[in-house]
Amino acid sequence: FSLDQYINLRPVKLYPGVDTPLKDKGPADINFDVIRENTEDLYAGIEHMVGRDAAESIKIITRYASERIARFAFEYAVANGRHKVTAVHKANIMKLSDGLFLESCRTVAADYEGRIEFEDRIVDNMCMQLVQKPEMYDVLVLPNLYGDIVSDLCAGLVGGLGVAPGANIGTEAAVFEPVHGSAPKYA
Repeated sequence: FSLDQYINLRPVKLYPGVDTPLKDKGPADINFDVIRENTEDLYAGIEHMVGRDAAESIKIITRYASERIARFAFEYAVANGRHKVTAVHKANIMKLSDGLFLESCRTVAADYEGRIEFEDRIVDNMCMQLVQKPEMYDVLVLPNLYGDIVSDLCAGLVGGLGVAPGANIGTEAAVFEPVHGSAPKYA
């Protein structure tokens, strides 16, 4: 957290010669980006025991972090010739936390109206959509937990974690690596 690498960027792209579940698609069909907020949500690690038999985790979603990651997603879309940003959430159930994330994305989207299309998807539906028709997506922006899960699903679509690049980016520093490290013992 000290480097404030609030952006986790995971490109999703088919590469020729890589065995994937999407054999009927070509490299031009699957080429989108997952942008994950990287500093809060359940991954902030705020949890405690409630008595002996229950554990509780606290989901932190702030307007600041949500608007900051949404702004990055839209600026990334503009800079990379993308046409659509999809906010992924579970605001139908988590009306306050995910609701704030979605509201923040909508607020930022208004600044790009007419330049970048905006839509939102509920996370479980998004997973189904990505398996059935991933070619429909351009830039996904998600809170931390959903971003982790969805980007791993996407890595599976294009050949696995070993071919999925990842970047953790902040205003002062960036770290680039395979999504779950290089796994040298398996290389």
